Amino acid sequence: MEVPEVKALLKIRSFEKGFDEQAYVRIYNICFRDYDDIRSMTLDELREMEEFMSFSTDGVLIAEWNGEIAGMVNAYVDKQREEPKGFIQGLAVLPEFRGKGIATGLVEKAIESLRQRGMKTAEAWAQTDRKTCMRVFEGFGFKQARVGSVMKRIVADVPPNTGENNSVKMRQIRPKNDDDILLENRLDNEAFKEHFNYRPRSLEETKHMLSGLPFFKQQDGYFAILDGQPVGYVIAGIDVGLNEEKKVKYGWILDIGVLQPYRRMGIGTSLMLAGLQWIRLKHMDEAWLYVDDLNPTEAFKLYAKLDFEVAKKNLAYQLEIHE
Repeated sequence: MEVPEVKALLKIRSFEKGFDEQAYVRIYNICFRDYDDIRSMTLDELREMEEFMSFSTDGVLIAEWNGEIAGMVNAYVDKQREEPKGFIQGLAVLPEFRGKGIATGLVEKAIESLRQRGMKTAEAWAQTDRKTCMRVFEGFGFKQARVGSVMKRIVADVPPNTGENNSVKMRQIRPKNDDDILLENRLDNEAFKEHFNYRPRSLEETKHMLSGLPFFKQQDGYFAILDGQPVGYVIAGIDVGLNEEKKVKYGWILDIGVLQPYRRMGIGTSLMLAGLQWIRLKHMDEAWLYVDDLNPTEAFKLYAKLDFEVAKKNLAYQLEIHE
């Protein structure tokens, strides 16, 4: 239990829009700079994100230690989600303030914030190499609910004849075409409806994903067409800023989905090969992606078949917080 003097040094307050943006960016950039898959954020990018419906600073909490900015966390409530589940995201404490109980204080306040807004479950994520975050969440009684993987592969040798469906045709997605936005939205929602943490994606979110992601200024996508019918899609992208900062050449499979009746027919393989080929033609060295290890489509097995290797693991923790 913390002594009164420590509690007096620590103040946790709500994010003030128009005032705390620079502090947010500074904490984010310092605390996440050693992640392979995260790059520095600019102030303009944060402001752009603030205007989008699936990002909100309403639940961001700022920690001050003896009057100095020390850390932050986001107690995020997705207003589009019917399920009363909130998310504890971006837990970060500046290096010079670690070991003072600030992370514990931030998580405690985040849980209370979610509870006050009617959430019944809190979910948090931690990479398995972030032992401090894992200990903090487990200290509050969070239990592991899911395991995800960050996977990668070299793209110089993308082989054909790996089980793809040769009857499938690829059509490029037109990101500013209303019909293609509508089609992508329908395919995405249908393909992912049985997935962990699914909630329907709105048309506006799909439009933003196809043409407005702040980090992926280069991206492309394809519909899989079988017997004249669209049955799946893939979207690949390149974060030029990440590559420049980390001195790497990474491309990303950002999203892929196949309608349930058309799975186990080689369509997912065909889509992956199309995405990998696009990444290779952009002169990238590696392709990266995220996957839920227990994805009901068994996507992990598909990626392993295509020689993707696990780079790191992510743990999803959950805590029941209803009174």
